[in-house]
Amino acid sequence: MTLAFTVAPEPDEAAREAGRLLFAGPVDFVKGVVAMSGLPEGDRVEICFAGRSNVGKSSLINALTGRKNLARASNTPGRTQEINFFALGPERYLVDLPGYGYAEAPVAVVAKWQALLKQYLQGRATLRRAFVLIDTRHGIKAVDEEILTMLDRAAVTFQVVMTKADKVNRATREANIAQVQGALKKHPAAYPEIVVTSSEKGEGLETLRAIIAGLV
Repeated sequence: MTLAFTVAPEPDEAAREAGRLLFAGPVDFVKGVVAMSGLPEGDRVEICFAGRSNVGKSSLINALTGRKNLARASNTPGRTQEINFFALGPERYLVDLPGYGYAEAPVAVVAKWQALLKQYLQGRATLRRAFVLIDTRHGIKAVDEEILTMLDRAAVTFQVVMTKADKVNRATREANIAQVQGALKKHPAAYPEIVVTSSEKGEGLETLRAIIAGLV
């Protein structure tokens, strides 16, 4: 059976309020880790954000939490190679993974954090869902396919979040959403709803907050 991938609808009032309350509460940086041995204790639900470098991951995390500089840590020297953990209330970790596909980084550096990324995605039992960010201007690229295939093999449910939706015209937006929908049909671990967002305009943020609040 082939799933039909649709754009996630706006949440109902109860789900919207649950999402608002979750992200209005405390969101605190816990630690950045460079090896699996440094991961915090797996005592709560984890949701992670993964995406190509420059996909707008930090902007999205900051917009979701309403905190301008929360994810800046992952953009400073020394932290770009880390998995950054944030406590999202008392029951969840929001996990910011290092961007992949950054061609300008040294080969050895890229290999090291790609290996860490894969180890985390394949071996973290408390990971409830991976949100894979795709730039609405470009759609799914080959480097994204590598991550999606790895998530399939690890049986980790992932959901695509399209970023920067305000940066394209309607025709390009619809064409690239259709491209993503088509590409996801071959990925068994893909959740069948796509969230379309704009960090600048606020589009899709309430929907994404509500989805995360519902992951328990």
